[in-house]
Amino acid sequence: MPLSDQQRQHFDDLVKKNKVVLFMKGNKHFPQCGFSAQVIGILKESGVPFETVNVLSDPAVRDGIKEYSNWPTIPQLYVDGEFLGGCDIVKEMHAQGDLQKKLGVLEPPVVSPSIAIDERAAKTIKDADEGNGEHLRLEIGDKFQYELYFGPKKAGDFEVTASGVTVLFDKASAKRADGIRITWVETSDGGAFKIENPNEPARVKVLTAPELKAWMDEGKPFELFDVRGEDERNVAKIDRAHPLDAAGEKHLLGLEKSTAVVFHCHHGMRSKSAAERFLREGFTNVFNLEGGIEAWSQRVDAKVARY
Repeated sequence: MPLSDQQRQHFDDLVKKNKVVLFMKGNKHFPQCGFSAQVIGILKESGVPFETVNVLSDPAVRDGIKEYSNWPTIPQLYVDGEFLGGCDIVKEMHAQGDLQKKLGVLEPPVVSPSIAIDERAAKTIKDADEGNGEHLRLEIGDKFQYELYFGPKKAGDFEVTASGVTVLFDKASAKRADGIRITWVETSDGGAFKIENPNEPARVKVLTAPELKAWMDEGKPFELFDVRGEDERNVAKIDRAHPLDAAGEKHLLGLEKSTAVVFHCHHGMRSKSAAERFLREGFTNVFNLEGGIEAWSQRVDAKVARY
């Protein structure tokens, strides 16, 4: 149904009285869809004030804005009264630096990042290259989500070569990539790329059972905590693990916050929750043993009982 003059005036007022306004599901504090949340993240990163309109609060607004913009999806971003587009377009504009120009944000020049790729990862990448002219791309989102894939080269890309492999970064990703290391690690289902990024905020990191064994063999300094109850520890245990009981927690809280701390349980779920808790306590080098003691028994030490 065509918009009435009154409806069109209402939308005119919304997009013209605010320099930046986002029509979205939810609001800037509580996005209610992933696409809206991605655009909110980009706008918050820019530091520019913006307003939001929750289309879920009024069906007339939800349907009307699509008619007003002649655009079928939500979210929709307007800057200085101009409709820019939805999530994919906003992400692309941000990656190329065009959104920052629209917002009037002055950014320091972005330099080409320095990266490292280990031998196994480089070989895996080269073996996967189909020779169709596409390039390996690494995209790093505002919350340090990683996408590693083959795709076409784009204007403004940064090209970085390491171990004979060329990786393309868009502008936004290049800002987050300096010092990154890409390795190949063995996993329960074969193997996977592991990305270590010194620019990434602290989060719980995954440690495989073979990696934990390698740490032990190398004499790497770390503390290992078993979050299971005494009944389970009586069935199976990793010898150097501290029980996370009252005494173990006191010991843990007395450590330097930069200490490498590894948590494990039976399959990895309870230990992940414990790891996230101590991340909130200020620990910055926190790991969860992938697959728990079950993976340790299957992949490292078969003498450890399975249950």
